[in-house]
Amino acid sequence: MTERIQSFDPSNGEPLGEVTLSSVEQVSEAVTKAKVAQALWRKTPINERVQIISAAYEALDHFSDAFSELLAREMGKDIRRATGEATGAIYMGQHYAEEARRALSTRQLSGGTELQYRSLGVVGVISPWNYPVMMANNLIVPALVAGNSVILKPSEETPLIAEAFFGELKKHLPDNVLTIIHGSRETGKALVESDIQMIAFTGSKLAGQDIMARAATKVKRLVMELGGKDPMIVMRDANLEQAASFAVAGSFENSGQMCTSIERIYVDERIADKFEQRVTEIANMYQIGPWDQPNVNIGPIINATQHAKIVDQIKDAEQKGASILLGGSQQPERYIRPTVITGMTPEMKIETEETFGPIVAISRYQAIDEAIKRANASEYGLGAVVFGNQGVQGVADELDAGMVGINQGQGGGGDAPWVGAKQSGLGFHGSVDGHRQFAQVKVVSK
Repeated sequence: MTERIQSFDPSNGEPLGEVTLSSVEQVSEAVTKAKVAQALWRKTPINERVQIISAAYEALDHFSDAFSELLAREMGKDIRRATGEATGAIYMGQHYAEEARRALSTRQLSGGTELQYRSLGVVGVISPWNYPVMMANNLIVPALVAGNSVILKPSEETPLIAEAFFGELKKHLPDNVLTIIHGSRETGKALVESDIQMIAFTGSKLAGQDIMARAATKVKRLVMELGGKDPMIVMRDANLEQAASFAVAGSFENSGQMCTSIERIYVDERIADKFEQRVTEIANMYQIGPWDQPNVNIGPIINATQHAKIVDQIKDAEQKGASILLGGSQQPERYIRPTVITGMTPEMKIETEETFGPIVAISRYQAIDEAIKRANASEYGLGAVVFGNQGVQGVADELDAGMVGINQGQGGGGDAPWVGAKQSGLGFHGSVDGHRQFAQVKVVSK
């Protein structure tokens, strides 16, 4: 009997549809077919590969509205954000293809030496549910441009939008150059242990550690983003309005279900009263609700397990002496109301464990060295933010993170890579250097 994976609307628990679970045998068959397809795909000149990929993404324009609504229904984000992700992925597919072409084209060095970027083989992409189209997209495109074939295993929480978006995309590519498999942990294990040459993964640290162990026996290439616990430092001379607005937006974006969410805020005690008051005022303007409700800022939490984890962190903070300025542990089913907590301490889960929910968690500091020490006291190091004026660059320089924002977000701009430090990841993607991680460097001297 064929097993199925059912997908649910996180706002009400109603079923949306289902996909077929890929067995271990089917994973092996997919890899075999992908290897055959890759042997031909890698011989296609890179300019031609890019033309094929760009045309495939251009063909998705017709479906952008349908993709946006399905993404909103299945993941829970409001229609505006879902539309931004779906249409952005279509645009970025074409942009990344051209960017990767430039990054992966052969370079001429001195003395007649060439630096070539050759294909690796089959790349397994394991993508998350919080940005189910964009995060997979960012890994798939450079892998394809490099001449690899790709097997995508999307999150079992959002299989429908992955099947719709990438299922349509692969119709416009050579057969088996892009394959989709579905499943949970066991399917992912089968893919990692199969005869593939690289794994590109976005997800939890524990899952990443398991992947590293399973990939080690054959020294498979890895690019992994493993989450974060991003801090924000607010200095005494910071622009209070800008800092408060960013603190709320950075904590609540995508219902807090974002790897670069602001999860810990350290504010100078001399401005803390005003900062906390303004943060609470702004946070109180945010509304929870389903994807199609007007003026919604915060959608549902993806599942009951994650909802319970967030509530547990709030309760733990309350029990250990934190003050609740807004929200609290009494939360409606499926949603987390905008919540503001102050008096956060290192003994609380909300300071040490990834939250992934719409919580503004604040602590006051007396000396900037104390704030920097606590900001760095985490196993994670994806992003960090500091708001201030005098001495702000020095503070930024001391923060242990792959991406640091000074009076702005930590995601970077232009041709910046998406990169983490410490246990927030291994390798990185995006940018010229990021695209090159999907290729084998080959030095040819003539």
